Amino acid sequence: MKKLLGIMTASAMAASLLAGCGGSKAAETTMAPAETTAAETTAAAAESKAETKAEAGTADLKDKKVGVCIYQFSDNFMTLFRTELENYLVEKGFSKDNIKIMDGANDQATQTNQIQNFISEGVDVLIINPVNSSSAATITDMVQSAGIPLVYINREPDADEEKRWEDNKWDVTYVGCDARQSGTFQGEIIADLGMDKIDMNGNGKVDYIMIKGDPENVDAQYRTEFSIKALEDAGLQVNKLDEQVGMWQQDEAQRLVANSLSQYGNDVEVVFCNNDAMALGALQAIEGAGRTVGKDIFLVGVDALEEACQNVLSGKQTGTVFNDHISQSHTAADAAVNYLTGAGNDHYIGCDYVKVTAENAQDILDSLK
Repeated sequence: MKKLLGIMTASAMAASLLAGCGGSKAAETTMAPAETTAAETTAAAAESKAETKAEAGTADLKDKKVGVCIYQFSDNFMTLFRTELENYLVEKGFSKDNIKIMDGANDQATQTNQIQNFISEGVDVLIINPVNSSSAATITDMVQSAGIPLVYINREPDADEEKRWEDNKWDVTYVGCDARQSGTFQGEIIADLGMDKIDMNGNGKVDYIMIKGDPENVDAQYRTEFSIKALEDAGLQVNKLDEQVGMWQQDEAQRLVANSLSQYGNDVEVVFCNNDAMALGALQAIEGAGRTVGKDIFLVGVDALEEACQNVLSGKQTGTVFNDHISQSHTAADAAVNYLTGAGNDHYIGCDYVKVTAENAQDILDSLK
């Protein structure tokens, strides 16, 4: 609980994360003028940045322009994140009129165009939640060529890309949690139930189905891998009945889980979902099949959405993992401020997940109010 309370003190923690955690490891678009090439736009922006960089340390934040790119506005978690981010940026002294947040509509080409437009408009800092983490190198090159500091959020670029930032001493950082931890916590929530309770069909194994997010996303990859690894590390035998891609979507997860339950019936003992939106869809399918979470099946997700936490309290969801959008969004904003004032940042700023069960779900809910 001490760890939970520490994380909940979001404003104070944002500053401490920057100092102590960094070393650990829409479709609203404005087309650039047709006669202006991307190279010309980048060069002009870079020249403008070079002229103003020396003034950054004393500049009034209300005059600074912030460009924010979100991979998809319809994502429940990113809605919480971007709302908290905008509010905190205003608290820090930025003018709301100078904060522009774009919906990438889950399309990398759309988001890349939005980033190019931000460069053309001469924003002072960019905060980007990439549609595809694999596009990070291209995004970084484009933004760095324009001389604009860059803060990646939520979807982590790979280790080689982060090493480039360090090697080149670029003003680029990533703020987020290690998805391996979230997967581990999911597995531990199930393992802690005990095999006697989990193994309802008596075959000596944990029979499960896995509903994944975007398979290209590192969070989906790690949550899928490490949730099962945690079961195996606890000495439990596992049996994967089905693994499907739900793309983070509630309705798709409902359809996939309904199909799996129809195919495998009472052999399904656990449903793992890479996020809570999909867990909510899974719950609909479970109830539609006449099953009861906590009685003849178990269900875990990630994010600690309000509805999911309420379901944990009522027993309709076995557990979830708090993906702390409060400390992450505040830390991302503080990182942007550090770049604008010349303080700089580590290239990786980490935050912790929190395991959520019926014992602490109310504390999480209270912290979100």
